[in-house]
Amino acid sequence: MAKRVLLLTTGGTIASRPGAQGLAPELGPAALLSYVPELGERFEIDCRAVLNLDSSNIQPEEWRIIANAVYEGLPGYDGIVVTHGTDTMAYTSSMLSFMLLNLTKPVVLTGSQLPIDEPLTDARINLHTAFSAVEAGIPGVSVAFDRKIIRGCRAVKVSTMGFDAFASVNAPCLAEVFADGLRLMSPSAAGSGETVLRDELCTDVFLLKLIPSTRPELFDQFLSMNYRGVVIEAFGAGGLHFIRRDLLSKLQQLEDAGIAVVTCSQCLFERSDFSLYEVGKLALERGVIEARDMTTEAAVTKLMWALGQCDTVEGVRRIFATNYAGEITL
Repeated sequence: MAKRVLLLTTGGTIASRPGAQGLAPELGPAALLSYVPELGERFEIDCRAVLNLDSSNIQPEEWRIIANAVYEGLPGYDGIVVTHGTDTMAYTSSMLSFMLLNLTKPVVLTGSQLPIDEPLTDARINLHTAFSAVEAGIPGVSVAFDRKIIRGCRAVKVSTMGFDAFASVNAPCLAEVFADGLRLMSPSAAGSGETVLRDELCTDVFLLKLIPSTRPELFDQFLSMNYRGVVIEAFGAGGLHFIRRDLLSKLQQLEDAGIAVVTCSQCLFERSDFSLYEVGKLALERGVIEARDMTTEAAVTKLMWALGQCDTVEGVRRIFATNYAGEITL
């Protein structure tokens, strides 16, 4: 029996056409499907436009819209495919991984580097890959791109022009397409219990990438602007400078003010470990929360989501010590 699939579209390059100001989303879901009529012969497909935006304009408010559309559609379908622009797809896929807990069905995001009506587009193969993930019954949120299925909270955009735009960071791909079909590469355990929508979040979160001259006074702005959480991309395995420009004392001020500070590494691969060096241990003493091997996108969205679930630093700490969707190795 053919799998029933709901296609939700949100805009992005895959649906774009040239305009006076450059590429902009234009095509609706029916138009997208007209470029891949063979999918309709293999699957029972319903489609709906949720948004029509360049993904640079997809923000927390839109994440909630997408999550609710997915949640409402889950009971009637074997899986859901969401088309999305590539620029913020990793943020959306990470946030959906937290908002939609205990998923037992596939929710697959995909898009393209070229519009679907371009002769050399990657859109058609990416759509086929996404639908194959539904056919294979790979549960949870994932990203289908360049013949790979990547866990949603491990996907990172690493190329602006190449068709291999996304990497699976600190985790193997869930599946890959070869000449003999889709091969499962890593288990993706289905959620246990009832799928739950938890879409409460807090947008008062800032991401700071350190450079060797970051000024401590910058941290005062987090207090004056009423931020509730900060993600700091620190150096290497985990370090912040405290000579001449003392960032450590500012971390203590944030902790005392009830602002959750999550730290991760600027390095794309492998985990942070703030216990290795003095500069990291001193930061841990100031109460920072380690993101370990999480991607920056997952750390930012998980912090937003955590602050929507609780209002204390200790509550956030407990959430970051929990693996919800394969986003962290504990």
